[in-house]
Amino acid sequence: MLNAASKPDTTQSNAAWDARRQAATPRGVSVLENFYAERALNAELWDIEGNRYIDFAGGIAVLNTGHCHPRVIAAVSEQLGRFSHTAYQVVPYAGYVSLAEQMNRRAPGAGAKKTILVTTGAEAVENAVKIARAATGRSGIIAFDGAFHGRTLLGMALTGKVAPYKTGFGAMPGDVFHAPFPNPLHGVSIEDSLAHVRRLFKSDIDPKRVAAFIYEPVQGEGGFYPAPVAFIRGLRQIADEHGILLIADEIQCGAARTGTFFASAQHDVTIDLLTFAKSIAAGLPLAGVVGRAELMDAAAPGGLGGTYAGNPLAVAAAHAVLEIIEDEKLEHRATVLGERLKARLNTLREAVPFIADVRGPGSMVAAEFINPKDGEPQAEFVKKVQAIAQQRGLILLICGVYSNVIRFLYPLTIQDSVFAEALDTLEYALRHA
Repeated sequence: MLNAASKPDTTQSNAAWDARRQAATPRGVSVLENFYAERALNAELWDIEGNRYIDFAGGIAVLNTGHCHPRVIAAVSEQLGRFSHTAYQVVPYAGYVSLAEQMNRRAPGAGAKKTILVTTGAEAVENAVKIARAATGRSGIIAFDGAFHGRTLLGMALTGKVAPYKTGFGAMPGDVFHAPFPNPLHGVSIEDSLAHVRRLFKSDIDPKRVAAFIYEPVQGEGGFYPAPVAFIRGLRQIADEHGILLIADEIQCGAARTGTFFASAQHDVTIDLLTFAKSIAAGLPLAGVVGRAELMDAAAPGGLGGTYAGNPLAVAAAHAVLEIIEDEKLEHRATVLGERLKARLNTLREAVPFIADVRGPGSMVAAEFINPKDGEPQAEFVKKVQAIAQQRGLILLICGVYSNVIRFLYPLTIQDSVFAEALDTLEYALRHA
């Protein structure tokens, strides 16, 4: 237990804590809100001054089962009473193995699978690349414009957005290439994207040197653009022609967010490796890679792992999350809530002509804002909507290459009454921005 002197002083104001933040932490860690959390429950959060907010950010897609779900608290508390750490590579524990078995069963596609657990999404992506390189004996990786795959050096290289992720950090790792992600709203067809991939083989890299394609079934930071099934099938065809692997990054879109546990289950396309993280452990740091058993076994013993990888507390939380998703039917609820949100946004198109698109499977929903007169993305308008919503107690996140997209990441466990209140606040913000 912490002593009184080491506990944060929540009696001070948000402004006082923000002054201390600016003095104590680097500006590179940007902060969206100007208030400081004191407690939270399900979809609601209270700051240190007692103000209440409805959380439509979910810790950036981490809280599909909400803040402080009692079953998660119980599972973590029980595990904490047993042990908090051994390092799985030193002394293994049953929870890691049984969670791997569950992820193997949930991963789409036929055939035997294996799972490695790590700590963060970026770590999962890097391990997927390591596994792909070990399995193929090749080094090249092809990613896509607008992608987000992490803030580590390799994660930055794979990410298809410069500001703020790559700005000022110098040269990126080699043998990473990008192709346009299909986006009809911005003039990129499926055919354009696949043709550009093939052009890379003529101008930039021999396909015999490409280990894998990596893509998001629904782009996260890039703007919540779903990958068209025809695009994924085309990518699979190119991969099969050249012995290339297909990696689906489901770090943001997994854990029931899209209406199925993994979004890839909706595509009926064989995936070789799949990364997961974020909502899998309800806020505790846990991530992983699941894939074809023969590929997952490509790395030599000791080549994979990490000191905190598959932490016992996070593993216990993940077991509880899987039970909650199943028992509370959150895959179905994701679809129900998403349809309500999209219907409400679509009713506002006449009143808010900047609404250019409302999209997304399940509850991975976004609205994009473009001026219909000149086709210009409306980043400033989106900032106003976000600010008005925050003033009225609703937390929203912005994404997209042009920062003109609002994404909605509420807990799938949100109460109907709180969801309705949030939609009213959202409508107010859109009408008054």
